[in-house]
Amino acid sequence: MHGMKKLLSLAAVFLLAAGAVLAAEKIPGREENKKQETVFASGDTLYFWYTDDALTDFLTNVSAAYYEESGNHVVPVLRSGLEYLEAVNDASVHPGEDTPQMPDLYVISNDSLEKAYLSGLAAEITDEGGVCNTDTFPQIALDAVTYSGKYVAYPFYYETSAFLYNKTYMEEGEWPVPRTIDDILAFAEEYEAPEQVEAVFKWVVSDIFYNYYITGNYMIVGGEAGDDPAQLDIDNEKTRECLHIYQNLNQFFSIDTKEETYDTVLQDFIDGKIVMTVATTGAVARLEEAKEAGQFPYEYGITVMPDLTADLKSRSLSVTNGIVVNGYSEKAQIANDFAVFLTKNHADTLYEKTGKIASRYGVLYENRNVAEFMDEYENSISMPKMLGAGNFWVQLEICFSRIWKGEEVEPLLSQLSQQMEKQLGQDCGV
Repeated sequence: MHGMKKLLSLAAVFLLAAGAVLAAEKIPGREENKKQETVFASGDTLYFWYTDDALTDFLTNVSAAYYEESGNHVVPVLRSGLEYLEAVNDASVHPGEDTPQMPDLYVISNDSLEKAYLSGLAAEITDEGGVCNTDTFPQIALDAVTYSGKYVAYPFYYETSAFLYNKTYMEEGEWPVPRTIDDILAFAEEYEAPEQVEAVFKWVVSDIFYNYYITGNYMIVGGEAGDDPAQLDIDNEKTRECLHIYQNLNQFFSIDTKEETYDTVLQDFIDGKIVMTVATTGAVARLEEAKEAGQFPYEYGITVMPDLTADLKSRSLSVTNGIVVNGYSEKAQIANDFAVFLTKNHADTLYEKTGKIASRYGVLYENRNVAEFMDEYENSISMPKMLGAGNFWVQLEICFSRIWKGEEVEPLLSQLSQQMEKQLGQDCGV
């Protein structure tokens, strides 16, 4: 990561700010917080919490640029991801000698937004910068930060899964990129694989994040914004059809659900042992590192997940990390201003410095494969925010696993549907 060398005049200020961050994490007492605030001679001071160390250099640089423009200080504070929202709540609701400085804004994944909003920890954003629109962000990003018809965060970066394939293998045989699972099956039957190829298509069957595209277009849990318990449709004809197709794939692509992990599957792809897989956004950096090290002598491509058939469409799962303005902060206006400054003005350097892909449009990437994930993200469905659906993913993963191993689709899907109806307090008449 490279710093902003033009800001040498601010070096002393941000060395002190860095000390304040360490103090906020290691010595959380209120007396120490008062000492931190004396570091800054002018302007307001915002505390910005986050949990991923990959953001540290990026946030430090953006904070420096914001100070130069506004005269306001932003102190990035790296916190543990364990009981993170609870820590935000304690610092906000129960300030005292033993609590850290309350964050004025913080980063959180969209599935926690209902809990944050109902706890008063996520305020409706003011968006005075006018960024929350479909010119700036895809609709999926706006849906992800919507709760009860209100924007309660600014979209920051996202994670989703897309289709990764060995372009060298495909071009050698003049094969088109598969657009459906049926295309993949046809390819598997006719492909004359090189000696090193052990499987045509392999993915992490045991992880719902890499499986969800199978049913994502037809399984409704909370609607597009994932916040409406009345919108629940798990056990329907299309979902059952999709899961039968999924189960039949085990006959063609025998995958050990216990032995295979995402790391082992991606390494097999790097080693040229598989032709196609399902990958998340970090795959690009890992593949490029392998190419530079001479460990990956192939070209690769990333595109949207194939549909199941010409009639059954796929839809991947996505998680959007947003920037929330704390409802307890007395500096909400400045916090909103900084959030817009970060997401609007500095999204173009986010991937370069952090490996995270910005949720907004208009970012140019040196590697075109990074941009391909946006096509999948636009079509994805966000994790729901509803507190009652908190264990849905665990239960769905179990359901997929049992179906993969051969258990009947209908009773398992019906059981899952009834369980979620009960948890969400709905009677959908299924």
